[in-house]
Amino acid sequence: MGAAYFYHLTEDSLEHALPILLGKALEAGWRVEVRGTDPDRLARLDVELWKGAGPSFLPHGIAGGPHDADQPILLTTAVNNTNNASCIVSVHGAVLSSEEVKTADRAMVVFDGHDGTSVQIARDAWKQLTGAGTTAQYWAQEGGRWVKKAETA
Repeated sequence: MGAAYFYHLTEDSLEHALPILLGKALEAGWRVEVRGTDPDRLARLDVELWKGAGPSFLPHGIAGGPHDADQPILLTTAVNNTNNASCIVSVHGAVLSSEEVKTADRAMVVFDGHDGTSVQIARDAWKQLTGAGTTAQYWAQEGGRWVKKAETA
């Protein structure tokens, strides 16, 4: 188990691409933790998710409420897996450890290809995770599709 999937956004915004990825995670039967670094940015993402930007309704909440443990998708800045997630999604440069990636069903690093800082953070995460022996895949958007560009063993 445990691989890190890097999703390089070059055509879509996070607000457009993330609901699609989250929908696929729920279809797989996974509970999801979306980990960010900035509560204000997560709050904006929460609003976008409630607008229904994705293919279907995505039940979710922001950490700090009374029902965090019940949320199928929990947006948080903490590293505590309150909702017993088997899929962890890093946005806005949030850190993933190799230990949590190895125990998850899926870990994703979703980053903005038009932001040099985000790209560098993703490169650093790739080096850190693969250096610790974590399997990783790198996917980039091409012509409206995800195309696998690299994979480690």
